[in-house]
Amino acid sequence: MQFSPELRAGVASGRITLSFRLWQRPKVKVGGIYSTANVRIEIDAIEMVPFSSVTRADVRRSGEKNLESLRHRTAHAGPVDDDTLVYRIEFHVVAEP
Repeated sequence: MQFSPELRAGVASGRITLSFRLWQRPKVKVGGIYSTANVRIEIDAIEMVPFSSVTRADVRRSGEKNLESLRHRTAHAGPVDDDTLVYRIEFHVVAEP
């Protein structure tokens, strides 16, 4: 998974542990380990949810300042309305062996 430059430090530090993606199909799988932001992350959960289900806690965990900034970032592949289905991806940083 790739992250915008301004989010990479938060991902690497473990502060950001959630991402929302507008994909046609999943590009990661639960248990998969991916290199990103100069660290490796493991996917803990992935599910499709309507954007309207995003909570304040989700916004914080994704590193965004508010729901609209998260909507804007998620919309890189098309418009995101409240009823748009997006992938909710939980992850954590994996310690180097």
